[in-house]
Parts: sequence; C-alpha cells; structure tokens
Amino acid sequence: MALFGRELERKQLAELIDGIGQRGGALVVRGEAGIGKSALLADASAALAMAQLRVLTAVGTESERHLPYAGLHQLLYPLRREADGLPAAQRDALRTALGLSDGEPPQPYLVGLAVLNLVAENPLVLIVEDAHWLDSASRDVLAFVARRLDSEPVLLLLTERDDAPSAFTGLPSLTLPRLPDAPAGELLDAIAPALPGPERSRILAEAAGNPLALKEMPHSGTGRLEQLFADRAAALPAATRRCLLIAALNDSTSLPEALKAAAADLEVLAPAASLVEAGPADVVFRHPLMRSAIANAATAAQRRAAHHALAGTLAGQPERRVWHRAAAAVGTDEAVAEELDAAAGSARRRGGVAAAIAALEQAARLSENQRRRADRLLFAAELAVDSGQRETVDRLLAEAAAVTLTPRQRALATWLPTGFDDGVREGVAGPGELADLAAKVAADGDLDLAIRIFWGSAMRCFWVEPGAADRERLIAVADRLPVPADDPRMVAIAAYLDPLRRGDTVIAALRHLDRSGAVPQVLRFLASAAMQVGAFDLAARFAAGAQPGLRAEGRLGLLARTLGVQAYSLARLGDLPAASVAAEEAGQLGHETRQPYVSGLARAVQAEIAALRGDYSQAEKLAAEAEAVGLAAGARPVLATVQLTRGLVALGQGRHADAVTALLRVHDPADPAYQFGLRCYLLAELAEAAVHADRVDEGQKLMQSLETARTTSPALHSGLRYARAVLSSSEENFRTALEADLTGWPLERGRVQLAYGEWLRRQRRAAESRPLLRAAKETFDALGVLAWSERAARELRATGETVASAAERDRYTDLTAHELNIARLAAEGLTNREIGQQLYLSHRTVSTHLHRIFPKLGITSRTELRDALDR
Repeated sequence: MALFGRELERKQLAELIDGIGQRGGALVVRGEAGIGKSALLADASAALAMAQLRVLTAVGTESERHLPYAGLHQLLYPLRREADGLPAAQRDALRTALGLSDGEPPQPYLVGLAVLNLVAENPLVLIVEDAHWLDSASRDVLAFVARRLDSEPVLLLLTERDDAPSAFTGLPSLTLPRLPDAPAGELLDAIAPALPGPERSRILAEAAGNPLALKEMPHSGTGRLEQLFADRAAALPAATRRCLLIAALNDSTSLPEALKAAAADLEVLAPAASLVEAGPADVVFRHPLMRSAIANAATAAQRRAAHHALAGTLAGQPERRVWHRAAAAVGTDEAVAEELDAAAGSARRRGGVAAAIAALEQAARLSENQRRRADRLLFAAELAVDSGQRETVDRLLAEAAAVTLTPRQRALATWLPTGFDDGVREGVAGPGELADLAAKVAADGDLDLAIRIFWGSAMRCFWVEPGAADRERLIAVADRLPVPADDPRMVAIAAYLDPLRRGDTVIAALRHLDRSGAVPQVLRFLASAAMQVGAFDLAARFAAGAQPGLRAEGRLGLLARTLGVQAYSLARLGDLPAASVAAEEAGQLGHETRQPYVSGLARAVQAEIAALRGDYSQAEKLAAEAEAVGLAAGARPVLATVQLTRGLVALGQGRHADAVTALLRVHDPADPAYQFGLRCYLLAELAEAAVHADRVDEGQKLMQSLETARTTSPALHSGLRYARAVLSSSEENFRTALEADLTGWPLERGRVQLAYGEWLRRQRRAAESRPLLRAAKETFDALGVLAWSERAARELRATGETVASAAERDRYTDLTAHELNIARLAAEGLTNREIGQQLYLSHRTVSTHLHRIFPKLGITSRTELRDALDR
C-alpha cells in the first residue's frame, strides 16, 4: 500500500540511497509504535532495487536481547564466508563473537573494526528494524560502525521506538510525526472506503494520526492498539491462544520441531490470520505490538507453562534453553542458576558482557545459597564496572547489600564503585579507606584483589587530592604489601603516591624496566609513572610502545588513557604536531569509551598546544571547555593544565600578573587546580611571570620549597635551573642551565636560550645575545611553537638583526591532527589497511583522507610524503 503524508521523509531516504558510492552514512528512524517506520523502509526497497544495491536486514526481538551478538549474527550471516578475507585478529574476533568458532573473548571495538572492513568492500545497505530490542553487544558494534561510515559505500538504516533509550545518540536521526488530518483521512479511506461518516470521524479522532491504528481500527471498537490485539487473541480457542503465546515468547520465528505438528493440528493460520503470517514451520507476527500484546495478556502461570514447553524442545541449544527454564522457574532453583552461570561464561567468551551480566543477575535471583547469590551479584557488578554501566553497578550492589556478606565480598562491594572515573565520584570510599581495605585483604591472603584495590586508590590520587594524612597512610600500606618494588604496578603506585620522595626510586626502576621488553599493559603503567615523576621523554616512549598492542587487542578504553599520557608528555617536550595528534585521538576515544576525565585532559592539552602556537583565542575557548569537564568530575590534572594554558596565554599577551595568579593556583592545596605531582613541572612558567610582574620573592619561595625534593626528575630539575637563572639574573646560573644535558628536551633548551639571550641584550651585549636568540628561534620554528618564535624574532630585531616580521607558518597548519596522523603512518610505509587497523578506520576511509592530504602538502603520491613532512 502507498505511503500517505511521508513525502519529505521519502525524499530524504532517496537522497541517501542515491549518494551511496560517493559517501556513506547512517540514519536512525525513530517514532512511536505503529507510526510507519517499517513501512517507510519497505517503501525504499524499490529505490534500492533500481540501484541494484545489496541489502542485508535484521530485526531486533525482545526475546533475543540476552543472546550476545544475536542481532549482528542475523545481519551478517550472509557475509560469513567473506569474513575469511579479514586480517587474522579481526577475523578471529568476529567469528568468535558470532559463535562460529572458539577463541579468546573478543574486544567489542575489534569486532567493530572487523565489521567495518567487512561491509565496506562494496556498496551495501544494512537495515536493522526495532534496534531498541537488539542485544547490547550488537548495538555497541553497530554504533561504532555507524560513526565511521562517512567515506564508505555503506548506508546503515535503523528503526527505534522513541519511548526507548537510544544506543545511537549523536547519529543523524529522523523522527516520524503522526500524520496530519488530510493524509490520515486518505489512508483511512484507502483501508475502509465505505465507512459511515460518524464512524470515520470517531476512528480519525481516536487514531490521532497513527497509521497502524488507522489500518486496524476499522475492524475493532477500541483506539488502544495493544488492547485491540489482545482482544482479538482472546476471542480465539484456548489451544490456539496457547500456540500463539508460545510463538510470542519464542526467540526465533521458527517454531521448535516438537511444536510444529501441534501448530498445524490446531490450525493456527485460520483463526489468527489477522495477527500472524504463519507457515508450516514458522510464525511471524504482523507487528511487534501483536507479540507483546499476546504475552502481556497471558497470566503468569500461562507464560511459565509456555516457557517450559519451549525449554523442553531446545535440548541442543543450551543458551536459549536456559533462559526459558529461568522464566519458567518458581522461587529458587540452583540447577537453573548453575546453567545460567555457564551461559554467562559462554557470553563472556564471545565478548557479550551485557549478556553475561544479565545471566548472572538472573542466576542470583534463583540462587538457593545466600553466599552464591552474593558472589553472582558481585561478579556481575565487576563486569558492569569494566563495561561502564554505572547504574547497573549501583543496582547490583544494592541487591548484594541485602545479603550477609563475607569479608572478601564486603571488600569487593566497597571497592567496585570506585572503578568509575578512577574513583572521582562522590559517595564512594576514599583513598585512605581503600588503603586499609587493601591491607586487610592482603592479610587474608588475596594479594591479587589487594593490588587491584590499591591500584584504584593510588590512581585516585592523580585525579583528586587525598591530603597529606591519607598519602602517608597509603605509602605505609604500600610498603607493607608483599610485592616486589620493581613490579610495574608498584612502580606506578609509588609515582602516584609520592613523586617527590620516591622519585629517584621510580626513575631508576623506569630506566631498568625500559630494557625489559614489557607487554602493552605493563608499558601503560610505566608511561603513567614516568609522567608523574616528570620524565616526559620516558612517558612518551612507554606510551608509544604500549599503543600497538592496545590497538591490536581493541582495548580502546586503555588506549585513550595512554594517548592522554602521550599527549601531555609530548606537549611538555614541545613536539606539538605529535602531541596534537595524540590529544585529538585521546579526546575522541575518551568520549567513545565514556571516560569524561580523559576527554577533559585531552582538551586541556589541546588548549596548551594552541597557547604555545600563539592562537590565544582558541586556547581560551578550549581551556573553558576543558575546565567545565574538570570541574564536573573534580579532575585536578585537567584543571591544572587549564591554568597552565591561561598562564601561557597571559605571558604571551604581556599580562604577567594574571599569569602569576593562574599558575599559583596549581600550587595552592586549597584550590581545585592543585595537583601534587604536576605542579612541580610548571616552575619555569611561574618564574618567568614572577620576574616580569615584580613578584620575585614569591617565585623564589616556591622554588626553594621544591629544591629539597629527593628526585632526579628531569622536568623538575630543568625547571629549577631555569627558575634560578631568571629569578637571580645570574649569568653563572644561565650558563649552568644552558650546559645541562637537555637531549630529547628541545623546548627546554630553546626556552633557556631565549631567556639567556634576552638577559644578554638587556645587559647591552647584543652581539653575544644574537646566536642564542637565533638558535632559540630556529628551535621554536621547528617545533611549531610560534608564540615563542615571534618573541625571539622581536628580541633579534631589537639587537639590530633583520628578521621577517611575521612568524614562520606552521608547516602542519593545513592538516588536521587526524590527517597528520594518517600522513605520518603512510610516510612510515604502512599500507592503507595497516593504517586502518591502527586507527580503527576502514582502508577506504584512509584512502579518502590521503587524497585530501596530498594537495595540502603539494604532492601527488605517498612516496613524497616523508620528504614533505621532513620539510
């Protein structure tokens, strides 16, 4: 039947279909039940047929929402053989997720990359109806793919009820409104042309523009669709109703073999023709509301009997069978609970964390033993923490609190809520309480859990400030834990807890472990530790080393954190192009993996980069955005980096008093921007501002408070040398700072050269100042630190040397950070597929980006990339 009143929506869909080949994309069609979402997509089938496009379809069903990747299996089953051509890691992850082979539990983002590369080979349309009923794993993968389809010949169309939470926020959407009066009347006349006037008016009023209601109400006297379908089912014989109920609760359109004969004998088709379309082997409801209406109209006992009948026919399908057994159970049933445990294990092996949580939660409700009930609830909560489901964790822990817990269970219940935002959350245990808890758990013999709890406690000391007393408690507990001091976790913990007093020990361990060939997870710990103690060169190196493994494993949450460490460290080292690349990706992945504090830190680093480049308006804008995130989360590193940015902007604009005010905030324990470790590495900026603002005494007092630190921290000692020189105006101190080994720290060397050159010029020693100022300018030009380059140029002009009036243009200005990342990887010789695997893009998207990059760099092929970037 023709669509009425949907001309604009049909045109929008037609334009999307016509564009396949040049571009791809996704569209979420939302609206209430019966509004015509499926009809709109069915209407597009003619255009799809004319375009000769391959179409794959899937339909979400409520009964399959606990089966991991059930929706994805349904959608991609026709492509299962083509998956063999994927890179091995992606192929294995996808096959394991779809239950086609056994393997290690796949990371959902690796499955997403596999799907993206699988569907991006040829023009393709993916249609998923009732996406709100998809299992969580399938929804997450499709959302991941949908965000990356701009350059692919793929169109993803999804329908969702508008009264259900969307898993596809941020994607283009189209909400179908109710039909206006005129099209509604046309539709009703096409359905029932002979209706009397009063009856026609009544139906139009009660249907209120809902197309399904307009189609069904001429055969009924009610305006509520679900009640209409329930009444229609209630008029059928009892045996037929039983078969319809079994079909409604079945998690497949195909009836189990043992029920097919009964369905045929009872002649389901004739009496139920207005509800289902049935064949000898399957039953398909004409609309999802019909399925739910029949299920909701049945009594609890009738539903249990139907589930019991279905369970009895699924002996060879244990995962489907156990859910029907659970639904049929009354009271507790430990045998079914154990089957649900097994189903949870199977779901985890396939990467279906949400399905595993649901199985464990149901198993807990059926548990006969209270300790087993608590174990299942806490295990489910632990999985929910790992997957970022905060509300689920709160609910599960509330259920567990009603049970008498063992000491270990109480420890878990106390620790788990701190897993969100590294404990940056009100109402959870503080670092000191967690330290005592870790000590007790270790004393009870569970060292692994103790280390996990203690790691969370130490990590929280990075984002928030526990205070001196709690730091001492934490350090005392750390010293008592029976773990070798060179264990990477303990090295990182020492760096988080006491980067000044333990700095020497940490740095020595880092240099030893640097030669150990560590795995990605260990390298991630080491990168964090190195950043805390101001060894930014080591931090950048460890972070770079961790990334390939984290990317290959699909651990994008950990990758976001690692990129954040790399971005911060590279910005401090002055490698602004690389820092910009890392910060952009860290921000994107932080948002995608629901880590706002990581996104906030990335945005703060981008603000710092903009300030160093002299783009002060952009720096202020980004700083304000980062500050909003930092204040909401109470994330001190974000706020400290914001104040650093504001100090750099104020210095660049000659507002030296404002710079001092901004930078002193990072050193004030009462200020939200105070950060115990990172404050030590902003000394150079503060000293410079203090000199120009005539506040030398404050700068010297702060410098002296840090001179007693027992650490070989490169960043701290570089800052101390610079501060002594500028605060004292002593040539000897300038020479000492210049003669220090700053290999790998070009920004610091350029800063010293600039300050010494400025001092020499003020002493009327222009000829001596020029080589230093010239070297500083060359360094800043090479690094893209244009604000300081222009400052060096002004000083050179003041000595009488001719210098171009405008700062040299940053050679990367025309490239976005994302494009620069792709260009660098291509210059290193990686293929488009290899670049795509690293950046979680398809090879087609990489190719599209390269075609945009070449003209910006003035080249025509990838063989010229290395020279172009070197220039």
